[in-house]
Amino acid sequence: MSQTLVLNATYEPLGVVSDRRALILVLNQRAMTIEDSDRVLNYSRGQLNLPAVIRLVRFVKIPYRHAVPLSRKAIFARDGGRCVYCAAPATSIDHVVPRSRGGLHNWENVVSACHRCNHLKADRTLKDLGWRLRHTPKEPIGIAWRILGAGKPHSTWIQYLKPYGVEPIGAVASA
Repeated sequence: MSQTLVLNATYEPLGVVSDRRALILVLNQRAMTIEDSDRVLNYSRGQLNLPAVIRLVRFVKIPYRHAVPLSRKAIFARDGGRCVYCAAPATSIDHVVPRSRGGLHNWENVVSACHRCNHLKADRTLKDLGWRLRHTPKEPIGIAWRILGAGKPHSTWIQYLKPYGVEPIGAVASA
């Protein structure tokens, strides 16, 4: 199922919803389409272009921003879908300090890795292997990371995410 980016009335990214939910918001005039996608909904009397980006008609106040949830998709988005050890395409996640050696399951200790590096590293530390990280893992900040944590962004989303400090790597041409 494809997804649609939802913007507040002030163009601040709020989240990602399904195509169905986005279409309902637009048809009920609670949101307006900003960018159309290449997806089309056919029905008995015609067809509709499904939205890629919608903006709410009324401002929604978000009282508290939670931390970005730690998920596999969010880790791949943060690391650009590449292994932090060798830069090959990432297929799994790895704990820099293995959990068997007291490593925590947090943003600073979890990275994306290719199958080969993850298998070679096993439950050893970087010092044991003489390896180095390409970049230091840290928790992403900013509201746009909540959107990137949901998966790869549609190419039309990037212009709405850039003002919030995120340069997404690996955006797809169509979701």
